[in-house]
Amino acid sequence: MKFSELWLREWVNPAIDSAALSEQITMAGLEVDGVEAVAGAFHGVVVGEVVECGQHPNADKLRVTKINVGGDRLLDIVCGAPNCRQGLKVAVATVGAVLPGDFKIKAAKLRGEPSEGMLCSYSELGISDDHNGIIELPLDATVGTDIRDYLKLDDNTIEISVTPNRADCLGIIGIARDVAVLNKLPLSEPTIEPVAATITETFPIRVDAVDACPRYLGRVIKGINVKSATPLWMKEKLRRCGIRSIDPVVDITNYVLLELGQPMHAFDLDRVDGGIVVRMAEEGEALTLLDGAEVKLNADTVVIADHHKALAMGGIFGGEHSGVNEETTNVLFECAFFSPLSVTGRARRHGLHTDASHRYERGVDPQLQYKALERATRLLLDICGGEAGPVIDQTNEATLPARATITLRREKLDRLIGHVIADNEVSDILRRLGCDVTEGEGVWQAVAPAWRFDMQIEEDLVEEVARVYGYNNIPDVPVQAGLVMTSHREANLSLKRVKAMLVDKGYQEAITYSFVDPKVQTLLHPGEENLVLPSPISVEMSAMRLSLWTGLLSAVVYNQNRQQSRVRLFESGLRFVPDTQANLGIRQDVMLAGVISGARYEEHWDLARQAVDFYDLKGDLESVLDLTGKLADIQFRAEAHPALHPGQSAGIYLQEQRIGYLGVVHPELERKLDLNGRTVVFELEWDKVSDRVLPEASEISRFPANRRDIAVLVAENVPAADIIAECKKVGVNQVVGVNLFDVYRGKGVNEGFKSLAISLILQDTGRTLEEEEIAATVAKCVAALKERFQATLRD
Repeated sequence: MKFSELWLREWVNPAIDSAALSEQITMAGLEVDGVEAVAGAFHGVVVGEVVECGQHPNADKLRVTKINVGGDRLLDIVCGAPNCRQGLKVAVATVGAVLPGDFKIKAAKLRGEPSEGMLCSYSELGISDDHNGIIELPLDATVGTDIRDYLKLDDNTIEISVTPNRADCLGIIGIARDVAVLNKLPLSEPTIEPVAATITETFPIRVDAVDACPRYLGRVIKGINVKSATPLWMKEKLRRCGIRSIDPVVDITNYVLLELGQPMHAFDLDRVDGGIVVRMAEEGEALTLLDGAEVKLNADTVVIADHHKALAMGGIFGGEHSGVNEETTNVLFECAFFSPLSVTGRARRHGLHTDASHRYERGVDPQLQYKALERATRLLLDICGGEAGPVIDQTNEATLPARATITLRREKLDRLIGHVIADNEVSDILRRLGCDVTEGEGVWQAVAPAWRFDMQIEEDLVEEVARVYGYNNIPDVPVQAGLVMTSHREANLSLKRVKAMLVDKGYQEAITYSFVDPKVQTLLHPGEENLVLPSPISVEMSAMRLSLWTGLLSAVVYNQNRQQSRVRLFESGLRFVPDTQANLGIRQDVMLAGVISGARYEEHWDLARQAVDFYDLKGDLESVLDLTGKLADIQFRAEAHPALHPGQSAGIYLQEQRIGYLGVVHPELERKLDLNGRTVVFELEWDKVSDRVLPEASEISRFPANRRDIAVLVAENVPAADIIAECKKVGVNQVVGVNLFDVYRGKGVNEGFKSLAISLILQDTGRTLEEEEIAATVAKCVAALKERFQATLRD
C-alpha cells in the first residue's frame, strides 16, 4: 500500500515529523518499506501564464513565448514542448532557479532568440518520468505562486507492507484510524452527506448468490460528461499512490478505493440488457475482461450479469462489453460486499490479481458500502455533472458477517503480555480501536468493529492492547526456566557438516519455495499425484513439491538467464508425498539435492573448457556419502527416471533400499524448461543416510601389498560396480582394494561385450602373503565372476 503523507495528515495530523511517523507506523505492525519525496529538490519555479506563443523564426520545433509570472514585465522564453499554447498556465523556472540535479537556470539565447527561463515538465522537476510535454495547470492557478506550494510538493510517499489480517489498512481511512489511536487523536473524516436523488430512475437488480454477495448497492447517474478533466488535486493524490489517471469515472472509483478501501465499478448503463443479476457462473461461461483477455469461468465464481450475458467477475474484474468509454453518458455505479471465501483463489486461477480481489479476499467492511457510494456519487456529479437516481439496495442481513463479541480476561492479558496495564487504559485502548466495551470485574466484553475481520478471539484483543500500548513500553523481564542441555549423538551426521563440504567444493546453497508449479512438477514426476493448495499464492505456486528438483532447476534457469553460465547449487528441505498411512495423509521427508550445469572448471588460461557430466556430480556425491561411513555399502545402479536421460541415470541404493537418484536431465525436459546445456542432478533421502558409521582404529599392516591385474570379458549390461563388489566379497580377508582402471570395447571384443581391467590389491595384517596364496585368491575371484556373470579372462 502506497500513500501520500499529506493525504494521511488530512485525516489525522500528529505533531511528529515524517521519520517519527514512519517509525510509529512500523512499530504498530504496518511495516514501512520506503519513504520517498514526491518531488526532487528545486526552488525558483512559479506558476506562469502563456500570454503569447509563436513559431521560432529559426527552428521548426521551437516556439517563442511571452510568459506572465506576476512581475513588472513579461518574460521571453523559448520552449520546445508540443503542448505549449497561448492561455496555458504552466510551471516556470525563472532565471536563478535550481532544478533537481543542481541544474541552474540562466538567461541565454536559443537559435538567436532570448530565453529568460524554462517551462518545465514533470520529469524536469523530479515529480515523475512524464517528459512528453510541459505541465498544464488549472486555469484558476494564481500567477506567481511557488509551484511547490501550489502542487503541495513538500510531501512524501510512504509504502507499507500490509499483512493479510489487516485488510482495513488497504485504505487511507484504516491507516489514519491506527495513527489516531496511537496518538490519542480524533479522526478528521471528510463529511460525506447523502446525495439527494434528482431523478426517479432506478434499474432492476437481483441477487441470486446471497451467500457470496450479501449486499449489493447500485445507483443510476444520467447525463454525465465523461470527457471532463479529472481535477489536478485528484490526479496528484492518485499519482502519489502509484495509480495513473485514466478518465474521471475510473479515477473516482480508484480514489474511493484508496480513500475508504472499498472497491467499486461503473457500468455503461446503455450497454446493460434488462437488469443486473448477481449469480454464480455457468461452468465454462466465457467473459471478455476490460484488458481484452477472454476467460472461461468455473461454476464457483460469482459473476455480475445482465439478462443475457456475464458482465464482470464479482469482486475481481470488470468486463469489456459493459465498461465505460468516451461515448458513455449514463452509468450504473456498483458498490457491493463480497464474502472473502467467494473471491479467494478465483483471480489467481485466471492469472489475475486486481486491487479489488486483493481487498475482497482479505475482507472489506460490510458497513462501508453506503458511505462509499455516496462519496463516489458526489465526486462524479461535481466533476462530470449529471443527475443521480435513488440508491438501489439489495441486502441480505442474514448472510452479512456479524461483529465478533470477545471476552478478555485480566488473567490472560497479564500472562501473555507479562506486564500489568491499568484497567482504565485497557478500556481506553479498546474503545479507541472502535470496540463497544462492557467492563466487569477483571474482564472486558468487547464487540469488534465491523472493519476488523481479524478480531475474533481473546488473543486478538491481547495483541491489540499490547500493540497500541507499545511493545517498547513493556519492560524486559529475564526468562526464568530450567534449561537442560541435550546430548548430541556422535553417530548423527549433521546437515551443517555436509553443507560445509559442498560449499568447499564450490556449491552455493539455495532455498526455494515448497510451493511449485504443478505443470513443471508433472513434467518431472509424471503419474504422481500433486498436492494442490486450496488457496495458493499464485497458479505457479499452487502445489506442494514432490522433489527439490523443481525449485533447483527453476533456480538454474533463473541464473542462466542472467549470464551465469556455471551453476552449482544444493538444497536441503522437505518434500511432501501423498501417503494414506502418514499423519494427515502427507509424508514429509527431509531431502538433500544438488544440481550442476555449465563448465567443469572456472575459466582459466591453462584449462580447456569442458562441460560437466554425470561423473562430476557422482564424485561430489560420493564425497558426501563418504562422511556417513557407508560409502562401501552404497551402490549406483543404472535405473530409469522420467526426468533423467535414459542412458545417464542411476538409482542410489543402500543395502538394497533405494535412497535417491542421480543423473543428467532428460534432453526433452531441458528443452521444455529452457535449460541451457547439460544439467546434472541428484537427490537423497537424508534420514536414510544421516546415521553414520563411527570409524574404528585398526592396525596398519607392516607387510607388503601385492597388486594383480586381471581383464575380464562380460556382457555390456553387467555393471562394473557388481564386478568390484563380487571381488571384494570373495577376497574379504586378503583383498584390501579393488579398482577399475580400464574399459575397452573394440577389436578383439565381440559386439555386445566389454573388457573390464581390474586391479586387485592383496595384503595381510599379520604376515607376508606367499605367491601361491595370492594366485589362489585371484583364481577364486575369477571363478566367482565366471559363475555369476559368465565372465571370461581376456588374453
